[in-house]
Amino acid sequence: MTRIAVYLTGSVAAYKGIEVVRGLQKMGHEVRVGMTDAATKLVTPATPFALTKAPVLTDLWDEHSTPIPHIELADWSELAVVVPASANIIAKMATGLADDAVSTTLLATSAPKIVVPAMNSHMWLAPATQRNITQLKQDGVNIMPPVSGRLAEGYAGRGRLPEPAAICRYIEDFLTSSQALKGKHVIVTAGGTRENIDPVRFIGNRSSGKMGIALANAAVQAGAKVTLIAGQVTVPLPQIPAIEVVRVTTTEDLYISLKERFPQADILIMAAAVADYRPVETVGHKIKKKDGDPHLTITLTETIDILKNIAKMKQNGQYIVGFAAETNDLLENANRKLASKNADMIIANSVAGETGAFGSDQNQVTILQKDQTPIKLARQSKAKIANEIIELVSAKLKSGD
Repeated sequence: MTRIAVYLTGSVAAYKGIEVVRGLQKMGHEVRVGMTDAATKLVTPATPFALTKAPVLTDLWDEHSTPIPHIELADWSELAVVVPASANIIAKMATGLADDAVSTTLLATSAPKIVVPAMNSHMWLAPATQRNITQLKQDGVNIMPPVSGRLAEGYAGRGRLPEPAAICRYIEDFLTSSQALKGKHVIVTAGGTRENIDPVRFIGNRSSGKMGIALANAAVQAGAKVTLIAGQVTVPLPQIPAIEVVRVTTTEDLYISLKERFPQADILIMAAAVADYRPVETVGHKIKKKDGDPHLTITLTETIDILKNIAKMKQNGQYIVGFAAETNDLLENANRKLASKNADMIIANSVAGETGAFGSDQNQVTILQKDQTPIKLARQSKAKIANEIIELVSAKLKSGD
């Protein structure tokens, strides 16, 4: 049984959302409902209340509800389904707009999301709507597309809501596949490490942390408990109960944190960009320029090889994924890393040029495994790549490889 929040919005197909609620209940799921103001003009809130025997979220300021109703529902749900999803709610979700009970709850929830659009075909095909759909997909939202058929306007076109039974099957299939890591503990590292030269300067890299954060989100959607160990990142870190965030600065900090946590983990994904060198000595004051001497010499030494040393601790049943960020000889260097680090999988990605992985919302990777044909993933959003990596790791764990 899954706790599912179903959100009805202002589409003429709102009545079909009630059938979805009933179908999910028949499957054994616990369902609660939220409705936009427009949806209440099409379906009375008394109907879902009668079905679910639970308060229907319609207003942020309902004096008879819990003190913070949208947060309560956001935290309660294990899956959020928006059906039917109007062009308006899709736009709000894509831009983070939260101006009513439903949009605020959807922004607050950490649960996986399924969106089932229904609207006029012209609205569905509008460039703005398609941009918003693309953004939602990049954010990891699952889209069940509308079908072609007779629309409320009296003509045929694409934008019709799929039949409730088909929607329920889609949801059930999603739940079956998306919980592949339920009960597993996944550690993901993200961002770059910094090695201090003095209190002002440091040696670092251009890692944004986006790939690691996408992997953490994908692991949560697969049902895992996640620890995200983050160095320096350029984007906000997840703030959801399912992800424990641990901050580190140096390579040594990261190693200590992993040494403490890895024995209790099932999967380690090393997506962080770790410094290969550090200054032999960190100066305690800001280094000043010297008159007559334009040069500054800093002696560097290798940092600890985290992946290699943590992999030595690996026990039966644990799975390790490493990353190879290269500017040249990508596959050659990645294969060497796979052979020498005792990792189960290496994700090879180029960081060269304007299309490199650092800082971008997209990536193009090759997945290497021992005695397996390399898997090439075309350039796409990091969220999509993260989902594919998590699916592959889940399959490997299930098969025992």
